[in-house]
Amino acid sequence: MEKQWFVLHVLTGQEGKSQQSILARVKLERMEDYVGRCVIPTEKVVTKKNGVKRMMTKRIFPGYVLCELALYDEKGGVDELGRKAIYERTWQFLRSTPGVIGFVGGDRPKPLTKTEVDNILSDKPAAAREQDRPKVDFSVGETVKINDGAFMGLTGQVSMVDPDKGKLKVEVQIFSRMVQVDVEDWQVEKVAIGDDLPPAK
Repeated sequence: MEKQWFVLHVLTGQEGKSQQSILARVKLERMEDYVGRCVIPTEKVVTKKNGVKRMMTKRIFPGYVLCELALYDEKGGVDELGRKAIYERTWQFLRSTPGVIGFVGGDRPKPLTKTEVDNILSDKPAAAREQDRPKVDFSVGETVKINDGAFMGLTGQVSMVDPDKGKLKVEVQIFSRMVQVDVEDWQVEKVAIGDDLPPAK
């Protein structure tokens, strides 16, 4: 069966448990034809706080797990709305996995493109970045641009600020959907009014 990469939305902090549960059940329930690789993309980052350097392995997409799945039956035809049939076995397998909330994209998720997969699963190690943590000075609703990490270059709105941990939640468009991503305060900068608008024609 042809497999494609999809993004699963899981409980934040339980990415590892969800991944291990999926892989264990694949063998137990003989789902190898339907479920392939299941990964949690990570990167190593050097941070400096109060003069102390720390090397950390961070999840690039907190709350998300990537899985290679045979989800759509390519030979099963389409329904009256032109939609491909879904392998019920794959669908139920993932939805019954502890910690899995659902698919990014809802009941008819779109697979990742080859470019997206290549970028996420690149074997090229991320360069360790040394940063001083500035004081958080962001407010909910502000528009910011992400300048570091996997979401670099994306612009979105701040939806939550955690000044004690120096973290933000920013709503951006990724996987062809609007999702909230976790970033460090030093990874973003404010966008001046008008800077995020498209050029006039």
